[in-house]
Order: sequence, then structure tokens, then C-alpha cells
Amino acid sequence: MKASNFTLPSTSKVKFNLKDSIGKFVVLYFYPKDDTPGCTIETNDFNKLLSKFKKLECEVYGISKDSLKSHDKFRDKYKIKFNLLADEELKVLKKYKVWGKKKFMGREFMGIIRTTFLIDKHGKIIKIWENVKVKDHAKKVLETLKEITKK
Repeated sequence: MKASNFTLPSTSKVKFNLKDSIGKFVVLYFYPKDDTPGCTIETNDFNKLLSKFKKLECEVYGISKDSLKSHDKFRDKYKIKFNLLADEELKVLKKYKVWGKKKFMGREFMGIIRTTFLIDKHGKIIKIWENVKVKDHAKKVLETLKEITKK
């Protein structure tokens, strides 16, 4: 399935457009909120493994509905070396079907369903992880990418 193209503001201060990444693998991980425990673990794990992703010609991007200002603080606090993308209007979140009903402590609300997409060099989605558990998730994504690039 082809990944839907989109343009979003990024922490690099340059608008990110997915089609500009054709020719590289791309990890898009959607996370609920900057600087919360699970999101911090997930982001730091991708950050620690970033050089290994880059060796496999793969870019990593984190996406949430937080503002660029929030992303900048999060990036600076944890020295994140990849771009975070801001989707304050929920357009990409809805396009990728990661905005939905969630349950927490007995109450229901709308929010980001933690999901990761692995996109190949031609812009096709080759793997989707839904309802992600953060522990070792970045490592699992890297292992999947290694298996794919061996073929």
C-alpha cells in the first residue's frame, strides 16, 4: 500500500514532505505527547539507534499533535537527533488512521493510537505496528528493517 503524502512543519524549521524521502526507507512513529513517560522512552530508543537506522538508509520521524514549540523543548531536553513533526490540525493523524477512541482508567477519549509505519524506498508501507508497547519497540523496528534489507 502506498504511503499517503503529506507536508508538516518540523523541528528542522523546514517543512517536511514525505515524497522528498523517496529513495530512502522511512520510519514514521506516531506518539501521544511530548515528554510523557512512554513517549520519552520510545523517542530516546529511536534516538539511541539512529546511527544504525541511517546505515540502512532509513530516516526516522516522530509525529504528534503537539506544537513545534513543545517539540523543540522535547528535542532539546533529550538531545534528539532526528526531526519531530507537528500535526496540530490532526490531518495526517486522521489520514493514517491513528486518531481514535482510547480508554484509560475507565474513561473514553479521542487521542493518538501509538502506531509505527515502515515505508520502503518507493514510498510503499511495508510494515505497520499498531497499539505499540514502547519497551524494545525501536529495536524491533530496526530488526525488521535489517531483515528487509538483507533480501
